[in-house]
Amino acid sequence: MRRESKQSALDRRYHLEPFLDYLALERGLRPRTCDAYRSDLRRFLAYLENRGEVAGPREVDHLTLRDYVAHLHGEGRAPVSIRRAQSALRAFFRFLAGEGIVGDDPSDRMDRPAMAKRLPEFLTQDEAARLVEAVDPDSKVHWRDRAVLELLYATGMRVSELTGLSLADLDHEDACCMVFGKGGKERLVPVGKAALKAVERYLAAVRPGLDRGEGKGAGAMFLNQRGTRLGRMTVWTIVSRAAARAGIDRRISPHTLRHTCATHMLEGGADLVAVQEMLGHADISTTQIYTHLNREYLRETHRLFHPRSKGRT
Repeated sequence: MRRESKQSALDRRYHLEPFLDYLALERGLRPRTCDAYRSDLRRFLAYLENRGEVAGPREVDHLTLRDYVAHLHGEGRAPVSIRRAQSALRAFFRFLAGEGIVGDDPSDRMDRPAMAKRLPEFLTQDEAARLVEAVDPDSKVHWRDRAVLELLYATGMRVSELTGLSLADLDHEDACCMVFGKGGKERLVPVGKAALKAVERYLAAVRPGLDRGEGKGAGAMFLNQRGTRLGRMTVWTIVSRAAARAGIDRRISPHTLRHTCATHMLEGGADLVAVQEMLGHADISTTQIYTHLNREYLRETHRLFHPRSKGRT
């Protein structure tokens, strides 16, 4: 009979695996997210083991958690890493309390650090127009790359949602697309004329030459030159190269186009709830961050519409 490893014994003593199963099976979190929880919590368990003052989860109190957070600060951990560790601890002890493994949840009394709000990076309308038109005209996959850029800007979809699209997800007649988002949730997203035109040009002129007819690329909307489904890193490359060709000298990612889509829709007068549904946000507070508007736009709007400011320059 194989002897149980020290790590496995520690995991079992603190009920780590049942918690990870709960995250995967009941909350539907992705393997990568579950791995991040595992890593953060194992670091915490190693801290407890090294201190030697706690024999099990029932002996962990809010002071233990406070000391651990101070320990992370002392190690020079980045604020975002510390917030993630605190989030993992809250979820973990909430689960243990719910299962009756601990009495009171010690994380209830753990300090919640104020998160510095960082406004999302977005493009101006001029920059966005230049970006989507900045694909290399001599590239064999010109229309594929143009379609990728147009679709990201038009819909605000995540890069993983774009690479996961299948041919059957696009409704050409109604100019809308079925998108499968986080947790497998699906939503119908309008595409718009410019993006639809670019996608249809790609489907007619480029995709047939990439399609191998079978394998991993079968039915995929966007294909790479090997005939398999387009990958996330390729989309990043398409965006960054277009940004460089457009003369945009800052770091632009696919997510920048998501921010840009939301910002430009709200600037144009779109309803916040409609933008929330289009982006697939579970909580409208996530969408509200996009209500930041550039100062020039606000000043111009105030000048045009406020009765005490109309006509002034």
